[in-house]
Amino acid sequence: QVQLVESGGGLVQPGGSLRLSCAASGMMFGPNTMGWYRQAPGYERELVAVITRGGSTNYAASLKGRFSIYRDNAKNTVYPHMNSLKPEDTAVYYCYAVGQSAYWGQGTQVTVSS
Repeated sequence: QVQLVESGGGLVQPGGSLRLSCAASGMMFGPNTMGWYRQAPGYERELVAVITRGGSTNYAASLKGRFSIYRDNAKNTVYPHMNSLKPEDTAVYYCYAVGQSAYWGQGTQVTVSS
């Protein structure tokens, strides 16, 4: 059974930083692509960043420069580093992994507020 275990969400002040992590398990050959999406109330789910097993990355244009994504292939874990956070970054962040199928985590709340 495939599982994506997310951690690291919470409350952070504007301008602060937050580190999330997502560990994938149960995939026969491990995930090829891993990453994160987010969904704010009243908005559609949108890309944050993804990274392939080979290290190629794709970021949402609006987040490039503030967000970075890293991956540990041995642990099938992906780590987004989010800096200079703004209130509009408030959303539920979902881990995403693609092996033979696509899988989603249950989501972790990130709230940027003073």
